[in-house]
Amino acid sequence: MTKQFLMKKTALLLLLICFSICTQAQSILGGKVSGNFQIDMQMSKEDSVIGSEKVREKFLSNAFANINYNAGDFSAGFRFESYLNPILGFDNQYKGSGIPYRWASYKKDYLEVTVGNYYEQFGNGLVFRAYEERNLGLDNAMDGLRIVAKPLSGLTIKGIIGKQRYYWEDIWKTDNGLVRGLDAEISLNELFPALREKPTRLNIGGSFVSVYEKSEARFVNFGDTLYRMEIPENIGAAAFRFDLSHKAFSLSAEYARKGQDPNAVNNYIYRKGEAFLLKTAYSIKGFAVSLEAKRIDNMSFKSKRAEVGNMLNINYLPAITRQHSYSLMAMYPYATQVNGEMGLQFDVMYKVKKNTFLGGKYGTNLKLNYSRVHSIKQNPVDGYDLNQSGTEGHTSSFFKLGDDLYFEEINFEINKKLSRDFKLNLMYSYQSFNPIAFGHPEDKNIYANIFVVDGTYKINRNHSLRGEVQWLLCEQNYGEWAKGDWLQLTAEYNFAGKWFLAIGDQWNYGNENEEKVHYYNVSLGSTYKTTRVALSYGKQRSGIMCIGGVCREVPASNGLFVTISSSF
Repeated sequence: MTKQFLMKKTALLLLLICFSICTQAQSILGGKVSGNFQIDMQMSKEDSVIGSEKVREKFLSNAFANINYNAGDFSAGFRFESYLNPILGFDNQYKGSGIPYRWASYKKDYLEVTVGNYYEQFGNGLVFRAYEERNLGLDNAMDGLRIVAKPLSGLTIKGIIGKQRYYWEDIWKTDNGLVRGLDAEISLNELFPALREKPTRLNIGGSFVSVYEKSEARFVNFGDTLYRMEIPENIGAAAFRFDLSHKAFSLSAEYARKGQDPNAVNNYIYRKGEAFLLKTAYSIKGFAVSLEAKRIDNMSFKSKRAEVGNMLNINYLPAITRQHSYSLMAMYPYATQVNGEMGLQFDVMYKVKKNTFLGGKYGTNLKLNYSRVHSIKQNPVDGYDLNQSGTEGHTSSFFKLGDDLYFEEINFEINKKLSRDFKLNLMYSYQSFNPIAFGHPEDKNIYANIFVVDGTYKINRNHSLRGEVQWLLCEQNYGEWAKGDWLQLTAEYNFAGKWFLAIGDQWNYGNENEEKVHYYNVSLGSTYKTTRVALSYGKQRSGIMCIGGVCREVPASNGLFVTISSSF
């Protein structure tokens, strides 16, 4: 029996199981069963022009199915996953099939108890966030116990304990750290009846999280002498936050502090970590403005000190740069620098009124975004190299910027309905991208100007046509990062929201290579009730995919990609 046959058999079995449950749709023991599933299948061939390597397995697949049971106050479920073998760009440690996620929960009145796997977040996630981002191949789900209590109106207390998922490892047989945490949040308006109808709203909260991991024998040289490092076994982090709003105005902030945590990400230094996040906004009809600011210093927080990838992160440090959906605007994304960064993001949205010179018959939406992220000023500890293992690493003034500009962007967007049947979206973006943020200090900064024209025409009630032009201008042309100028054309036809056909070409026309590569792609999809099937064939360039400041590399590919998903 061949490997390919086993993979196809597993995928077929998964489909049959989900189809059977979906078609029966019946109550079981007084409760109801629901769920969803998805299968991604990929076939890629060698293409030396774009750098697509030969794939030994002709057929790659990622699949999952969630099965949930709910009966009054009780709920339970599990998730089956299969990676045979993982599609390109996913860590090969996912290879295999099984049930990595299973849970049971009981909720009654003011108490909720969950055993098994769970996701959770304290505040903005600066000290704790367990979540899944499937497109990045990231899943740090907890396995253990979670309790949520609401003993008073306006008071919520959360307690968690457990270990984090690490691919297919039996985490309870490993030395991965044990995570424990407590969070409390108070809504003053709910707690005090006299404040419930007041326009001013105030929430305050605090968190504490610690991880226990056995110490390891690690040595460091100082001159000619070898010293054994004292590695803390218990690492704690605390955070305080507030959320204030008054009518159209809002202000929120969170500050986090982490104890000494020598680890592989910070080169085993003893400096304490800190993170600060500030958000403020003002919004009225037709106008909104917001500002975000962030400072991070040595805030890598993992349940295994030797881990350097995206797995086993206890906390989450959000990016404050715009997350783009247009592919050329997302060519140079920004990754959060956990060892040190300072940045801000500014947004303005304005709607020009109808029946004015600029607004026209339907009004015009204008958006302006600016973001900038710097390194922080780090000074070496007297007598030692900067961030030398076994030392405090560095000193840093809270308000001083470093010498490196990691990322800068200014973009402007116009969204306009020109007629009853036609709407247009125009965007411009200027980006400055520093490869040092991805560990490439030898490469120079990249400067790009990107233009987007996106129009949708409604032919009739059931038919629509969308056309898209993206144009990236970049003088830099070297290595894996800068590849000159790009042009992308896309045409998409939709029928009643049930069928779509898209044809596109991403052309790297402005480079120094003899061959100007076309990354063509054809996509076809259909939706029936809750089931969606999509097929695409073509070339995919290599690059970096980032979501919320967390990134993974995507290798080049040339072939077929199929997605089947459904819910019940």
